[in-house]
Amino acid sequence: MSVMTTMPPRLGEAFERVQSDIDSAFDAFLPVPDDSRARLVEAMRYAAIGAGKRMRPLLLVATSELFGVNRNAAINAGCAVEAIHAYSLIHDDLPCMDDDAMRHGKPSVHKAFDDATAVLAGDCLHALAFDILTQLDTSADPFVRSELVATLARASGHDGMAGGQMMDIVSQEENYDLRQITRLQQLKTGALLAASVEMGAVLGRVPPEGRAHLRAYSRDIGLAFQIADDLLDVEGDEAKAGKALRKDEEQGKQTFVTLMGVEQARAQATMLVEQAGRHLSSYGEDARLLVDLADFVVKRDH
Repeated sequence: MSVMTTMPPRLGEAFERVQSDIDSAFDAFLPVPDDSRARLVEAMRYAAIGAGKRMRPLLLVATSELFGVNRNAAINAGCAVEAIHAYSLIHDDLPCMDDDAMRHGKPSVHKAFDDATAVLAGDCLHALAFDILTQLDTSADPFVRSELVATLARASGHDGMAGGQMMDIVSQEENYDLRQITRLQQLKTGALLAASVEMGAVLGRVPPEGRAHLRAYSRDIGLAFQIADDLLDVEGDEAKAGKALRKDEEQGKQTFVTLMGVEQARAQATMLVEQAGRHLSSYGEDARLLVDLADFVVKRDH
């Protein structure tokens, strides 16, 4: 999937390279078996290959590059994060959840296959993520592999993405205030973005006490990303988004835009991105890609 053409050339090239690398890695991780499991693996490949902007893997790779990490190791870890993201989208699109027929400009997995295959494909992508992180190609250090697994597990479960999705479901019955919406999005959207940055630092063997500025960066871009998503849901182009828009309004959900208004929400996202960049000032030009990524978060058109 192409990304916004007005981004800096270096960022555009980085997106294209990571998209190609992630697709190649998934292709290698998911050979189609010559038996009755073929439909399941084909559904996994349908969801994982050629899908999305690869924001999370690029965050992980760009962070790891600050610490001289081998790119293949970072791509492996990026695949693990993206497998979790892909599984979450498969399940989110199911009729029992958000009931979306389109994702990334093509039919959702349950539409292209069937509900049961979609559930299993999501389950298997979830399992694949942790399988990848335990492989020696990801890291020869068992302590690094263990921390990668723990970081992604926490970001994926009830204290992260899945917990945020539950809060989102409940929000249809309750009127959340700005504090609750912020917490919801820190879990549902922000947790995997933050995990991507954290895992890049883990691969670089940065001790936990040395990651505060990276965590602050990822916290700010996570909120900015969701505010931008809320703005796109109101103002975006469905053809570019590759999915249905305006659903939050139709369902009466509270969002950053409904609570803050369009202009204040846009100003808040811009402030968060500028603040995110300042957290990385000690790295100078070495962090340019991460700074450009933060800027892209609010300027993207899908």
